Amino acid sequence: MSATASSASPLFLREPELRRGMELLYFGYSHLTRSIDQGLAEEGLGRAHHRALYFIARKPDMTVSELLSLLAITKQSLGRVLNELAERKLVETRPGERDRRQRLLRLTAEGSKMERELFEAARIRMAEAYASAGQSAVSGFWAVLEGLVPEADRSQVFGLRG
Repeated sequence: MSATASSASPLFLREPELRRGMELLYFGYSHLTRSIDQGLAEEGLGRAHHRALYFIARKPDMTVSELLSLLAITKQSLGRVLNELAERKLVETRPGERDRRQRLLRLTAEGSKMERELFEAARIRMAEAYASAGQSAVSGFWAVLEGLVPEADRSQVFGLRG
């Protein structure tokens, strides 16, 4: 545990402790995504592009419908993101094998390279934070984050495990 981190109070369900957790989650995520933003800005892309690249990399041949459900954005927004990624030759689509109407998504070699570079910026920050916190804290952190995901959506999250 870092010198500035404090232990959770035994009364961890009180409002001050819950607010502290929300603040740390917000600021931690904000700083983590900033580590990726520079690479995105250099390419003229935004966070929606990164999320699409990230999840397509995690599950090649994901359908557009699956990605739409996972990202919980409008079909129109996803369409813009996927069109731009396809125009830049970062993502390719192909028809499904059983249902030719399905569009299966896969990163191109260039898309995979970009996703790996963007991930590397976040990986360094996450690895440093994990190492500082220790294994049991990481397990606890994962348990809390999993608890924030509604039960009905957990199969999508667990389906991404590599």
